[in-house]
Amino acid sequence: MRFDTPLIPATLIRRYKRFLADVRLEDGREVTAHCPNPGSMMGLAEPGMRIWLEPNDDPRKKLKFGWRMVDHGGHFTAIDTMLPNRMVRAALMARQVPALAGYGAVRPEVAYGDQSRVDFLLTEPGLPDAYVEVKAVTLSRRPGLAEFPDSVTVRGARHMADLAGAAAQGHRAVVLFLVHRTDARRVAVAADLDPAYAAALAAARAAGVEILAHGTAITPRAIELGPELPFVPPPG
Repeated sequence: MRFDTPLIPATLIRRYKRFLADVRLEDGREVTAHCPNPGSMMGLAEPGMRIWLEPNDDPRKKLKFGWRMVDHGGHFTAIDTMLPNRMVRAALMARQVPALAGYGAVRPEVAYGDQSRVDFLLTEPGLPDAYVEVKAVTLSRRPGLAEFPDSVTVRGARHMADLAGAAAQGHRAVVLFLVHRTDARRVAVAADLDPAYAAALAAARAAGVEILAHGTAITPRAIELGPELPFVPPPG
């Protein structure tokens, strides 16, 4: 997925009110950019960080810059929470996710479980339906290791219970961790940040829920699905 407009570098001054960021452009101007990530963004919103912005000239938009990624000195983290599902949908439709390449029909946002909607329902004659939840991963506290979540996610724990229910009914149930940073080689659960989610994931896995993880190839020009990454189960 290529960016509509070439990205430009900037320096983060501060992120505030969840969706706003004051930044300094390379020409010295200070502007306010839209931050497309309402989450905690742990480790990604420190003042002084080098970031990349997408300019726009849309007269309907009040803010003329959108924050797209953090630059870690040659490695990148994409922060736009709208991108992961778009990327995964395109990859599923193109059969580019090896573990799920047998499915030809991809339906997003299908109601299931306890008043939830699964990100994708995959169907194919002769195969069990596959319920797929996508989780975007941006946290890294140790070299090479990406972790999810970066804060408490009650909704995420409920999703794990819903997937376990789908598996109990004979369907395939999959949680796909999409790692949105290029310096990660493994994926794990941040059990210290959200013990309830870690327990829900462990219970779902014991119930037959599959865990997949993929990296991403990120540059200031484009973001593409990357190779499968190993998942590191929590100890015990």
